[in-house]
Amino acid sequence: MALWSAGAPRQIGDADVERVLTLTLETAPRDATHWSTRGMAQRAGLSQSAVSRIWRAFALAPHRVEHFALSRDPLFIEKVRDIIGLYLSPPERALVLCVDEKTQIQALDRTQPMLPMRPGQAERRTHDYARHGTTSLFAALDVKSGQVIGELHQRHRAIEFRRFLDTIDQAVPAELEVHLILDNYATHKTPAIRRWLARRPRFHVHFTPTSASWINLVERWFAGLTEKQLRRGVHRSTRELETAIRTYLAISNEQPKPFVWTKSADQILATLARFVTRISDSGH
Repeated sequence: MALWSAGAPRQIGDADVERVLTLTLETAPRDATHWSTRGMAQRAGLSQSAVSRIWRAFALAPHRVEHFALSRDPLFIEKVRDIIGLYLSPPERALVLCVDEKTQIQALDRTQPMLPMRPGQAERRTHDYARHGTTSLFAALDVKSGQVIGELHQRHRAIEFRRFLDTIDQAVPAELEVHLILDNYATHKTPAIRRWLARRPRFHVHFTPTSASWINLVERWFAGLTEKQLRRGVHRSTRELETAIRTYLAISNEQPKPFVWTKSADQILATLARFVTRISDSGH
């Protein structure tokens, strides 16, 4: 991105750019945790628009922060290789299912009627809302086809998870092996669940590393559900909420689109290694 207009005399010199970058990356203001354009403009002796252009050119956004969690699982590498191996080279005559629960989904209604979108004006809503109960969605994403087996329950205990496993067992043809990718939630590891799995040798469980939900592809499907249906949805009862979820599930399965995993385990582990090195070098 250019820092000046074509044909116009240059307004920002290299020294100005270097000064802003150094201050942004290596210092903090005395009265705040991060720089604003106004604060940086005063500190660097430039205009706010000049600071904004420099930050945009170098993709710097001091006002933004993203969160991460590094897994402390002692079997992290083995689990990553196992699960990504299923994604990239699934076994023959088998179904790979990414399974998880989206729990405590709230049926929310705004306290006052919304004002619909009009030309030149965005849709407007009250900031507060009324709660009308919750539901939990159990979902199993078929990695190959993108289809989802879904089931709604009022609670998310081991007994509900076992019922969902029964649903999966009935939905998958008996001649196919079933590989389940699960997180380490306690309801997935109870004695009752272990007994259920022991009686069904065609089921094989692959646990994700702790703090590594990004490796379970059903989370991508949950993100789409949240963005397209839940975040701005208005549901005056749990029944309305569940109807909306079932409708989204049915439409999603009409033309399913699988999430294609492209990176190998070695590529992911190398990226994480570089990330850990950056954290170590930062001194925090």
